[in-house]
Amino acid sequence: MSQDKPLELGADKSLLIVDDDEPFLRRLARAMEKRGFEPETAESVAAGKAIATARPPAYAVVDLRLEDGNGLDVVETIRDKRPDSRVVVLTGYGAIATAVAAVKIGATDYLSKPADANDITNALLAREDELPPPPENPMSADRVRWEHIQRVYELCDRNVSETARRLNMHRRTLQRILAKRSPR
Repeated sequence: MSQDKPLELGADKSLLIVDDDEPFLRRLARAMEKRGFEPETAESVAAGKAIATARPPAYAVVDLRLEDGNGLDVVETIRDKRPDSRVVVLTGYGAIATAVAAVKIGATDYLSKPADANDITNALLAREDELPPPPENPMSADRVRWEHIQRVYELCDRNVSETARRLNMHRRTLQRILAKRSPR
């Protein structure tokens, strides 16, 4: 999919990436560096806020749910220190309510994981008056359902009966879903 005007990186290439998934954080930082950004990483809300206060970035990618709190706190700090910063909020738990909250406090865009470096770059560099292009390979509806079931299962401490109750699903049906491989 080609665009009329190529996306351009500004003179300030500073990029803050905040995510508590350390392997993902490293991969994304390397990928963004190859795209011309100058990434700095943080694995917690506290570290992200400290970096945003000391060196407010021109761009930021912030995970919504972090071990020590909510990534929106980092977004607020970035907005306070540098209102022109372009911030993309990432989450593995896409929901309309959190998307609205992220945009209200100043996020430029909101992407569900797994988002790749191209999706993130497009969102960071999209002009204000246009939407970024749709993802090249979005998750299938089956995959989104599977991810949601896995998330609830983990939040219920891998208790099948409790997960089935919360999902309003028969326990045996849930066991069959959990026994299968993840859909593409």
